[in-house]
Amino acid sequence: MITYITQKFNIRYTETDQMGFVHHSNFLNYFELARIEWLDKIGFSYAAMEKKGIVMPVVATNVNFISPAYFGDWLSIILSMDEMPKARIKLSYKVINQESIEIANGATTLAFLDQKHQRPVRCPKALLDIFQSL
Repeated sequence: MITYITQKFNIRYTETDQMGFVHHSNFLNYFELARIEWLDKIGFSYAAMEKKGIVMPVVATNVNFISPAYFGDWLSIILSMDEMPKARIKLSYKVINQESIEIANGATTLAFLDQKHQRPVRCPKALLDIFQSL
């Protein structure tokens, strides 16, 4: 299993709803933030992969809400990958606040897609090599 904990980030007022909670739609953005930060941290450029014609659309997701998060809270995301990707990569997330209380958890599945032909492809070798070195 590969695990990464994001840097803490502060919830902005614009991310909350009328009840004062972080709006549920933001959690998918938080998951994306974690993915991109993690890939950067391990030395893999998502932008460079896209320039080579491979994109990673989200093909499945789920979010479980456990406890509300509020404007001004600090959050971190624990990202986990349990198996090496093939044509898809499955990631799990646990969102915790500044008091280490679990706010939400969930998962995403992303496909590796040849953008020009709109066809699935295997995970790029450069990315697999990085995963295997972790």
